[in-house]
Amino acid sequence: MHLSTKLARALAPAAVVVMAAPVPAADSADLARLKAHIAGVHTMTATFMQIDSRGRSSTGKMQLQRPGKVRFAYDSGDLLLVADGKTLTLVDYQVGQKSSWPLNRTPLGVLLSNSPDLKGRAEIVPSGNPNVVSVKARDPSQYGSLTLVFMRSGSAPGGLQLYGWTAIDGQNRRTTVKLSDVRYNVAIPASAFTYDQPKKK
Repeated sequence: MHLSTKLARALAPAAVVVMAAPVPAADSADLARLKAHIAGVHTMTATFMQIDSRGRSSTGKMQLQRPGKVRFAYDSGDLLLVADGKTLTLVDYQVGQKSSWPLNRTPLGVLLSNSPDLKGRAEIVPSGNPNVVSVKARDPSQYGSLTLVFMRSGSAPGGLQLYGWTAIDGQNRRTTVKLSDVRYNVAIPASAFTYDQPKKK
């Protein structure tokens, strides 16, 4: 499998685990901040670096528009992950194939919602750093889990800035993504959330 597809597959269909335990007050406050962050970010662009479990890296550009739209374009040009508001599609131009899933069945559904119901769909997990807020969307199926990492920042919407995330697949392989050059609420063309059909090899 192409190394870049590991992240894309980790963002694929997920039935997120419902939280059974009571939510501590501090966690509730951070979930409230996350909800405020999501409500305050209408669009976002960033450069991303992806590092797989073997330490191999790839880079690309991310564009996000709420509700429901995101584009991960890898600099290699052979892989694209696009959500158009309803469907998340992975396009692999190298092999000439694509796969699609309902967006609300993926961990990205929480991040891309305008006003998400976070109860039962996300939980705060210990980060070991008071300036870091980690939020996990867990998938009990073969696709593993996704943990979003935010840095506390008074200048960012909701006081949180998305720093990156870690995806763990069903084989316990870890893929980490780090964001840089993050910009909020900038204009993004509608064409960003479309794609050229792959040609069968």
